[in-house]
Amino acid sequence: MGRSGNRQNVTLVLPSDLVTAAKHLAVDDHTTLSGLVARLLADEVARRNDHRAALMRVRERVARGYDLGTRGRITVSRDELHER
Repeated sequence: MGRSGNRQNVTLVLPSDLVTAAKHLAVDDHTTLSGLVARLLADEVARRNDHRAALMRVRERVARGYDLGTRGRITVSRDELHER
């Protein structure tokens, strides 16, 4: 999803005051409205992809389990853990 390559026209219906404000933002960023929208959408897609990847890593770690240094042996009883 780079900035070069194939491009596609898209028609959006937006409130006119939003378009006006967005055009001003684009001018401030030295870009076009299309450039601003493309950057914002690319940022959002990247953010969500990063989130998905992080979630997959967490799920893999949980499924694999964590080494708690016990080598799989329980060395204390439940009653001992709950003694008061």
